[in-house]
Amino acid sequence: MGQEIGESRFGPADFERFETELKAETGILRDWFRDGAFSARDRVGGFELEAWLVDRAGLPAAINEGFLKLLDDPLVVPELARFNIELNTPPRALTGAALARMLAGLEATWRHCRETAARLDAALVMIGILPTVREEQLVLANMSRLKRYRALNEQVFRQRQGQPLALDIVGHETLHVRHQDVMLESATTSFQIHLKVAPDAAARLYNLAQMLSAPMVAVSANSPFLFGHDLWEETRIPVFEQSVAVGGFAGAAGGPLHRVGFGSGYAQHSLLECFEENLSHFPVLLPMRFGPEHADSLPHLRLHNGTIWRWNRPLVGFDDDGTPHLRLEHRVVPSGPTPVDAIANAAFFFGLMAYFRAEGTDPRQVLPFAVARDNFYAAARDGLRARVTWLGEVRGSARELVLALVPLAEAGLERLGIDAADRAAFADILRARAESGRTGAAWQRAWVARHGPDWPGLVHAYRAGQDSGRPVHEWPLDGAQP
Repeated sequence: MGQEIGESRFGPADFERFETELKAETGILRDWFRDGAFSARDRVGGFELEAWLVDRAGLPAAINEGFLKLLDDPLVVPELARFNIELNTPPRALTGAALARMLAGLEATWRHCRETAARLDAALVMIGILPTVREEQLVLANMSRLKRYRALNEQVFRQRQGQPLALDIVGHETLHVRHQDVMLESATTSFQIHLKVAPDAAARLYNLAQMLSAPMVAVSANSPFLFGHDLWEETRIPVFEQSVAVGGFAGAAGGPLHRVGFGSGYAQHSLLECFEENLSHFPVLLPMRFGPEHADSLPHLRLHNGTIWRWNRPLVGFDDDGTPHLRLEHRVVPSGPTPVDAIANAAFFFGLMAYFRAEGTDPRQVLPFAVARDNFYAAARDGLRARVTWLGEVRGSARELVLALVPLAEAGLERLGIDAADRAAFADILRARAESGRTGAAWQRAWVARHGPDWPGLVHAYRAGQDSGRPVHEWPLDGAQP
């Protein structure tokens, strides 16, 4: 979905042609898996970070077009709404000073973005859901001017036969909303972690990412409020799932598989199973026409996969020499609260994946998929307080689990060859966050408990903490203004 499309309106012939190409490219992918065509160069990581543009009052500022033109950085691109942007990073080999370099690169890009926003009398906020966003701002007039987004909106509602989208979220409070376009999705911003994987380990690593989704979302939760309602610790999860509520062939939004979700199960043999499921169960949303010069890059398969938002999504990409490779996109983590918090979250994921891979852990044998899925939604709802089941049917709080996993993540980073100082620094941040219970979501709730539901005031205080560069567990609650 990151690529622009040439058209925004399609007819039956476009869908038929695209489906024919999709079947052919799935066949090519099948051959690649059979023939071992994928790159074995793995242990490479990267990320995408989405953020909000806000005005002086802390309200969404729909200015990303002017902002991006002034910024002039190819690594910063528009998102669905005109008040959202996405920051990207070059992939890095996960060894040595990789984490420090990731942090330095993100901080430099973030600093450039902040300075550019200030020239437009605006500011930037990295947060899962901006507390000041209102439903009346999530309208097509505030959609970024890219054809792919207009086409996405049209096709979602075509498959829903014009029925409005519904948000029904029960948390600390209850929210019921009916909405007439996909702009609800733009209320959520995330920190998407990418990990390149070798083909012989890809299926098990995909399963490990699913198993680890619960502790990842618990320790990183940063989205408790939407439209003035106190909901889940990571309200972004149900909002995204319900804002593009289109299922599989069995009946639009009521289909057995949903386009945004935790997935249908563990991979049994290879990641090819996910792409076969894409072909068999999900109608085409965007039947874009590609020229013959793109034939070797599986453009139809990759675009179709980009319209299916598993919380752990397998991706096909290409090395610099053109060799195809496999990546995992871990999508459960929200944006923010600071660059150092974000890279600590990435370090937790990279370290745990390396540790459990080296240990030979097979999630299919130690944690049933249904339990991993239940853990994930419990952690999204209740954060570090969630009751989760772990290996060997041990049941306890997500906080206890995170604290038990931090040293394992540190050991995994050591196995990757990450510098000792970085291992210790990021582990200390994660440990302190879990011990104090002070995630981004917990800090926001504590601030509101002290100051009341002053949403602009919350955004200003949050920006003050963010601009300090200190990790969120060290932020004060005094309501200081930036």
